Amino acid sequence: MPLVFSKTADTLLRRIVAGCVLSAILVVSGLYYYGHPLYTRVGYAPVQPVRFSHEQHAGRLGMSCLYCHTGVELSPTSKIPPTQTCMNCHQAIKATSEQLEAVRVSWSSGAAIPWERVHRTPDYVYFNHAVHVRRGIGCVSCHGKVNEMPVVVHDKPLSMGWCLDCHRHPEEQLRPPDEATNFNWQPPEARTQIEEGRILQARSRIKAPESCTGCHR
Repeated sequence: MPLVFSKTADTLLRRIVAGCVLSAILVVSGLYYYGHPLYTRVGYAPVQPVRFSHEQHAGRLGMSCLYCHTGVELSPTSKIPPTQTCMNCHQAIKATSEQLEAVRVSWSSGAAIPWERVHRTPDYVYFNHAVHVRRGIGCVSCHGKVNEMPVVVHDKPLSMGWCLDCHRHPEEQLRPPDEATNFNWQPPEARTQIEEGRILQARSRIKAPESCTGCHR
């Protein structure tokens, strides 16, 4: 019986089928990994050189995010506070506490405290803090309820799909820009978050980019 396909065509067909199967496996694996906590860093809470509690400072004491993270509403990046910021208070408050030994050493030596970074975007992603804060995206939207965290935890996925959801429906997250650092802000009683968000979106003429060049430059 004559062969339907030549040996060359048969070999080529086998390779195509094997390539399709392998591609399907890689796609499924990639999608699983993309949403996996190991990729999104959700739950990541590194041990810091100083046991700084946001729950204590931003929560119980009610300190503004802007006191430590100065210029976040003006700068593309959120700055890690220098030792000077800590010592503004702790030269007098708990000045001899053992928990603040690393702060005092940094203060006297001039060497920066080696804080472990919690939130990190890939090098190929452009994110501008000032643009988001000035438009009314609250700290809580991306960082979670930091004011309730004794240890800061990477709370949100910060994945491309997660960011695009917000860009497509910004009304779900918008608040008055001067309330961006208020973790307990709620929309007016007469309106829902969506209603208030749409008003703010129209007022500021917000049209968040959804194209690749919006974040990959």
